[in-house]
Amino acid sequence: MTALDAVLILLAGTAAGAINAAVGSGSLITFPTLLALGFPPVLANVSNNIGLVPGGAASVWGYRRELADQRRRLLVLGSMSVVGGTAGAVLLLVLPATAFRAVVPVLIGLAVLLVAVHPWIARALARRPERAGRRDVGPAALVATAACGVYGGYFGGAQGILLVGLLGTVMTETLQRLNALKNGLVTCVNAVAAVTFLIVAPDRVDWRIVGLIAVGSSVGGLIGSRIGRRLPQPVLRGVIVVVGVVAIVNLLRPA
Repeated sequence: MTALDAVLILLAGTAAGAINAAVGSGSLITFPTLLALGFPPVLANVSNNIGLVPGGAASVWGYRRELADQRRRLLVLGSMSVVGGTAGAVLLLVLPATAFRAVVPVLIGLAVLLVAVHPWIARALARRPERAGRRDVGPAALVATAACGVYGGYFGGAQGILLVGLLGTVMTETLQRLNALKNGLVTCVNAVAAVTFLIVAPDRVDWRIVGLIAVGSSVGGLIGSRIGRRLPQPVLRGVIVVVGVVAIVNLLRPA
């Protein structure tokens, strides 16, 4: 790793931390960056996942006011995130690297699509009237959270956007409170996946990448939680879509 590589990874981690706190899909910045620098896909995904955990914790702290009265909800749904995240991490480790290279372009494509259509999802959720009895956690919310956990444990790109979209269809909440809940649940998924990786496959962790992304994402998480509502969303969305497409091209390129 050169000094320039280190700077690029640090900057990508900072951008990812801010994007994750404000919107979601920060991995579509860091993961393509690591691929472009020549790191193997599975090692890049594992190291990126671990490095983003401190950034997630920073974003949770930044949204602590919105989470203050959602502790029970976070605990219940967080348990499903832990189950799903563990399952996804195990799938990543037991399936061959060729399977990851084959599946991830599809997952990135789904993530990019979610990023692109997120404004329409957000407007649809914002227009929905509140109805009694839908604020509490139900079976649909549990299943949706577990499914997102599996996706996030295997590949985390845009899991936050997917989670907000799914929970918004089964729970009536404001977007800011859903976003705060999303930050907590995504951090649960990344943390349990990170523990699984460290126990089962420490040889697939590059600690230089982890350290750089951890520092960058922590700073970015605090920044994103403060100014996320003021970010130029169309520009940000365009950047994410572009880097996602670049990642797909890099993965589909013959080895």
